[in-house]
Amino acid sequence: LALRTFAFSIRQMLLFAAAFLALAGTHESRPSAIGRSRVLNQLQQEVLNQQLPGVQPSVTCLRGGSTGAKCDVILIGCGVPKRGMGWYHAKQLLDGDVSSAHLTTVIEPWFLGQGADSPPGKVFAEWATEMAAEHGTKFTSSLSDVKISGPTMALISGRTADNPRLLKQVIDLGCKAVYLEKPGAPTVAELEDMRAYANEKGVAVYMGYNKNVTPYVRKALEAAKAAPGSVTTYVHNNAYKEEELPECFERNAEGMLKNMAIHELALLATYWGVTVDNIETVIPDPEFSSCQTLTGPSGKEFTDFSKVGFTIETKDGKTISLKIDRCGSDAGGNSMAIVSKDGKEIFRAETPDEELQGVVTAQSQADPEMMPYFFLQHQDYITLKKLSTTHVLEGREGAPEGMATIDIAVDALKVAEYLTPLLQKALLK
Repeated sequence: LALRTFAFSIRQMLLFAAAFLALAGTHESRPSAIGRSRVLNQLQQEVLNQQLPGVQPSVTCLRGGSTGAKCDVILIGCGVPKRGMGWYHAKQLLDGDVSSAHLTTVIEPWFLGQGADSPPGKVFAEWATEMAAEHGTKFTSSLSDVKISGPTMALISGRTADNPRLLKQVIDLGCKAVYLEKPGAPTVAELEDMRAYANEKGVAVYMGYNKNVTPYVRKALEAAKAAPGSVTTYVHNNAYKEEELPECFERNAEGMLKNMAIHELALLATYWGVTVDNIETVIPDPEFSSCQTLTGPSGKEFTDFSKVGFTIETKDGKTISLKIDRCGSDAGGNSMAIVSKDGKEIFRAETPDEELQGVVTAQSQADPEMMPYFFLQHQDYITLKKLSTTHVLEGREGAPEGMATIDIAVDALKVAEYLTPLLQKALLK
């Protein structure tokens, strides 16, 4: 007991010393993403929010090499500033929005390779030069230039087709965890192979399914739990115009269920236990749905849904409906979760709500070059990165509560591959 008390006292003295040295340059910080998130359970919340009395959270997250309080992150696949999802991940990390993470390296094969002399490549080079000077971040075109020391997570945000190769490379490099953007791989077989390799090496793989941690989903889950026998409907609207659908079908040739609707299928796998094996019935909604064959810009034909609605009944008695519409919004897109019982709606939650829509509108007007959905999902992305990097730092098994894993990704992709031909056969006109 005496030794334990002595060790605790030394730790407290060191923390106070570190806090004292850092306070001079510390600005007032806003509540962290984790603090605002409803995803974490109470135990995780207490662990993440531990801090010294009167000391701001950012002060207690000082980084001291590989043993400090931040997880190193390497980003593979950045893309063009203000357009690429990888770039926005990098921006949040470099801006200090994720207090548990430190971006050490950006690997961008195209714009630091063959695409360097293109107009977007020059825009990327200008940004990369500025960030390297300001933050000391390393920019390179190849993973072979990367050195790993200490807890490190690889964030892969490039082309889906490259993910199987990249995942194995970052694991072999020594990364403790991998964060993959959806859907993870082009096919179930490839994703299962990736999962087997990660499991063999003892590396956790998390998925960037941001809807898993959004307030509207969490609120609807609470409402459904309080109303046994209810039915939850997930609605997802994008803002394409009808004349834009041929290009959309070709650019997203994997199909709506593997692309736009994969977020909802991940929700079904995470929170409702939906897998191919436990689907009892699938009931298409022909009045809502539209399946078409359109000719893309290349001259090739593509068959896909402009909108699709269906209900899944599981073998364990759950009923969930989806309504996904590529042209369902004229204001940038929205998503809803609606809980009904005995045919009557008892709860509805939506994103963006009125407050968030006001913020998104103002930010979009202030920076029209930025992809609008970055503003819409800004907080979700922070939450996911903070959940995953904190989990790595703590050395915990499994995954943070609510965050999708590669197991969820496999189940969601299997359901997408199962549903696509079934629904096309029922709905193709």
